Amino acid sequence: MQEDLERVLFDEPTILRRLDELAAEITGEYQNRELTVIAVLNGSLIFAADLLRRIPLSLKLDCLSVASYHGGTTTTGEVIFKQVALPDVAGRHILILDDILDSGVTLAAIRDKLTTERPLSVKICVLVRKLKARLRPVEADYVGFNIGDEFVVGYGLDYMERYRNLPCIGVLRKEKIASPNDH
Repeated sequence: MQEDLERVLFDEPTILRRLDELAAEITGEYQNRELTVIAVLNGSLIFAADLLRRIPLSLKLDCLSVASYHGGTTTTGEVIFKQVALPDVAGRHILILDDILDSGVTLAAIRDKLTTERPLSVKICVLVRKLKARLRPVEADYVGFNIGDEFVVGYGLDYMERYRNLPCIGVLRKEKIASPNDH
């Protein structure tokens, strides 16, 4: 699988060092507060597991399953929430974990939906933030890495549900990405 990468942006030791730093920031901010972490599936699964083991706080963990890419490399602009009920977030401090902040469509929709449930606060933590214009205004409060507008995979990030289990984050070779006519 690694041979499908054009280049590696962040190797595993670099990612783990950054998770230590993010965990320290988050631990400091939520030291004396009730924290509920909402992990966005499936992309944040590996990131969330490794990050949360580094946060020595009592916290609640819940997951949201949403879709906005529907198999492609760009968002469709439509976010579908796949569960019947939202996590109970009323009166709690919420930290949304996601693998990537790209167009902003998914994270803005999640933030907006959770805000209607009256949490005390909502913050966002992403492993990777693309430095680009967003389709929806949203910003991450905690960022693992900033990258250019490239298609990346690994460490939870996928292309058509593949490459999530790579231990690094890398740019997928263009020839590995199907053209819209290949579907």
